Amino acid sequence: MPKQSRPVTLLRRAVAYEVGMWRSLGRWLLRRPLVVAPGAEAFSYVGVVKPILGVFIGLSAIEIPIFDLIIRHTVPWPSVRHTALALGVWGLLWMIGLFASLRIHPHVADTAGLRVRNGFSVDFLVPWTAVARVDARYRSLPSSRAIQIEHDDAATILNVGAGSQTSVDVVLREPLSVPLPEGPSGPVTEIRLYADEPQALVAWARRHLTVSLPGQDI
Repeated sequence: MPKQSRPVTLLRRAVAYEVGMWRSLGRWLLRRPLVVAPGAEAFSYVGVVKPILGVFIGLSAIEIPIFDLIIRHTVPWPSVRHTALALGVWGLLWMIGLFASLRIHPHVADTAGLRVRNGFSVDFLVPWTAVARVDARYRSLPSSRAIQIEHDDAATILNVGAGSQTSVDVVLREPLSVPLPEGPSGPVTEIRLYADEPQALVAWARRHLTVSLPGQDI
């Protein structure tokens, strides 16, 4: 099968992202959260971005009628006004959909491993058998991108951040490749993610690690 060109690949990702956003919005409005299996526990990561998204959503909701009023009295073409109004409403719903996608797709820990997520676009499982240790530590990231790769001495670190932060370090026993929106990652030796309650996630994880390392209280 021939390899797809970059524009086609980007278009497919954009369409998939748009569909996922609207699907998340629908599930959130219909109150259909993720069903967590018995014995598993969900860990939210939306708390750090909730105030920021709340401000943007509030400002957009105020801006739509104001901008519509300005256009109505300055532009004589109704089609321009209707287009601007539609784009404004779409943008508002898009931001609400983004918030919804973060709310209904939390990290999930169960007896098999830790399911790391970021909205609907990032979703992979780290088995406990692959984990050497889990620690709680807040770190700042250099950008707001959710997925960032960092090289630290001999380590390759995958950051799955929220609000340009991570709060949980998952150190692996050996390099592991995980699926990401742009394709499988290269082998990484550590995964850092954000959780609103990092200490609770770390405590849950340490109870399920297969092997206790010297000096580690599981």
